[in-house]
Amino acid sequence: MAPVPASDGVAVVCDSTASLSAAMAGQHGVELVPLHVIVGARTYSEGVDISGREVASLLRGQEYPLSTSGPSPGQLAHFYGEVARRRGVRSLVSVHLSSRISRTVESARLAAAEVAEQIEVTVVDSRTLGLAMGYAVCAGADLATAGQPAQVVADTVAERAAACSAYFYVDTLEYLRHGGRIGKASALLGGALAIKPLLTVADGEVQPWERVRTRAKALARLRAQTVSDIGAHLAAGRPVRVGIHHLDAADRAEGFAAALQADLAADAEVPVDIVELGAVIGVHTGPGTVAVVVCPEPAPD
Repeated sequence: MAPVPASDGVAVVCDSTASLSAAMAGQHGVELVPLHVIVGARTYSEGVDISGREVASLLRGQEYPLSTSGPSPGQLAHFYGEVARRRGVRSLVSVHLSSRISRTVESARLAAAEVAEQIEVTVVDSRTLGLAMGYAVCAGADLATAGQPAQVVADTVAERAAACSAYFYVDTLEYLRHGGRIGKASALLGGALAIKPLLTVADGEVQPWERVRTRAKALARLRAQTVSDIGAHLAAGRPVRVGIHHLDAADRAEGFAAALQADLAADAEVPVDIVELGAVIGVHTGPGTVAVVVCPEPAPD
């Protein structure tokens, strides 16, 4: 590895399942490393040459078996070196989706050991994914920009990710089952044909939340829980940011957002981001997915 210049600065790396747009990542100084989608014999990089919408089209067409993979330790080690040299730092905080869903954290730790003589890499298992990870990463990256040390950045990311709630609706559990990412939600499979499943991410894995009979009832329940979570945070004096994910279901997500705003108190100021799921998560949730992330900000001093 080429020499890395000395610096007291910290750069933040995050994998592409955080669902951060290039603009948002750039605004906060986050370096994005892609995970991969495997379509037949070809491998694509999320956010580079395959999108969530393209994955949805492939899944609907049932043309290929789709699977996903994370970067290898060698690929991550190379990426760490590139980031360190370009940013002129020797300290990185590398944040990844839950280790109970993906082996990416394990690869990051192996890569960190590989580059340890030149770069100090602090690996964070976010124990979540999507904007629950993305918002936390942005908060940590802002601290890095402000000159905070790596451990403070890493601790902040972990704390903020843990404070976020994530719920999601899928049209079918089949994609989660096929990809092996279903976790404790496998308990719902027996009645999957008769229900519209509502799931959550808790303790770092996909877990069952509730059984609902229709899509309309599922989305209404999702909205009611979101309003409840927002209200609890605001009552505690903590500002809130909400992310609404979807996979090739923009109308559904926009309708959900409009209904959510109507349900909130008139004086509630809650930023809402609507973001299409990336290709990797999309492979495992399938078209029509709607997910909601509620992330509290620190209480004002």
